[in-house]
Amino acid sequence: MKDLEERSNIGKVLSVRSSVIDVKFSQKLPEIYSQIRAGDDRQVVIEVISHLDSETVRGIALTSTSGLARGSIAIDMGRPLQVPVGKRLLGRMFNVFGETIDKKEKLTHGEWRSIHGSPPPLMERSTTSEILETGIKAIDLLVPIEKGGKAGLFGGAGVGKTVLITETIHNVVSQYEGIGLFCGIGERSREAEELYRDMQDAGVLNNTVTIFGQMNEPPGARFRVGHAALTMAEYFRDDAKQNVLLLIDNVFRFIQAGQEVSGLIGRLPSRVGYQPTLGTELAELQERIANTPTGAITSIQAVYVPADDFTDPAAVHTFGHLSASIVLSRKRASEGFYPAVDLLQSSSKMLNPSIVGKRHYEIARSVKTTLAAYEDLKDIIAMLGIEELSQSDRKTVNRARRLERFLTQPFFSTEQFTGIKGKLVSLEQTIEGCERILNDEFADRPERELYTIGAIDEV
Repeated sequence: MKDLEERSNIGKVLSVRSSVIDVKFSQKLPEIYSQIRAGDDRQVVIEVISHLDSETVRGIALTSTSGLARGSIAIDMGRPLQVPVGKRLLGRMFNVFGETIDKKEKLTHGEWRSIHGSPPPLMERSTTSEILETGIKAIDLLVPIEKGGKAGLFGGAGVGKTVLITETIHNVVSQYEGIGLFCGIGERSREAEELYRDMQDAGVLNNTVTIFGQMNEPPGARFRVGHAALTMAEYFRDDAKQNVLLLIDNVFRFIQAGQEVSGLIGRLPSRVGYQPTLGTELAELQERIANTPTGAITSIQAVYVPADDFTDPAAVHTFGHLSASIVLSRKRASEGFYPAVDLLQSSSKMLNPSIVGKRHYEIARSVKTTLAAYEDLKDIIAMLGIEELSQSDRKTVNRARRLERFLTQPFFSTEQFTGIKGKLVSLEQTIEGCERILNDEFADRPERELYTIGAIDEV
């Protein structure tokens, strides 16, 4: 440590205000994003976010600042925050500093890269659109996900965002040769531990990397963990030439951490108290998720919607980056329809005959039309009863109720709670099932026979 001090650019801490630290350097000013270490054992990690004058920098602490005082020595590390990359990451769990947190051996050697990357240039991006099958009926039929695209899972608290993400990891990583990368931003530590065990039980841990910036960590760490995850993902895409499924839980917490950092450094708040740089910060993260001819990073992101208000700036800004929006509905969850996907509000730019094919497009459109007609008839049924409807309207209601039940599904990740074995349903089986229901093949069968099944042949 003494040797490091002799060779380094050394400064002194001028002030410590919560996570915001001002440091004075007399020799050379550290660059923006440079890492500074301070405190007795150099345990306090600070990232430079602005230059105040020719000698002073302002940084945000990524660790606790307890024990740090005015006059403490701070060392400029001369490089930004770095994380390890490579195949050795598979099956391991990390924090924002690239340190392992799974109680196994530490990673010290090998290649480490800066967490601040830039998106691939437009000339290098792939221009073909392909669909990523998830094995989840409601998503594959009505909200197809683009390979190399970004899909958002929107919903309030407790409607099943994390369960749906865990299920997607299980289905996608087990059925195609790719890498799963789970990034937990501001999540509960209980969820991190449960996810680790679930992936171990499902046998997908050896193809997965997990990285967490948990709720109890300072805002700086939560704000940077997404960038660290993307650096790891970019290695698998560009160097290992593999497809990566990147799951982020939760993008809203990333925005929230940015809001806290912005408030701490004294920026004036913008609409609804959000940071004025909200759009830029989100774009810096989202634009690095892209597909190139060597591989694709496909991202599925949970987005908590504050008070179920979809006009909130956090939700609105996130919507702009997505190719598919999967909206989860509290009403459907309370009616027992799982996954609680709102079949009418969810949408995907991929649902286009030139991409998914004419048959898939026509059936998805018929399903939506039938469900929309049923939604309109619900008020009449509530007031006058189903007997007052015309013959054709009654048929529409019967079809819609059967479709709603057929688009539910037992999950592998919830087997221990429900006691029902999980089912993986191919897109072809989903299309065939919906087509047969629309043709009234099951009009005389009870609705409950279609509830939480896999393929239609199980009826």
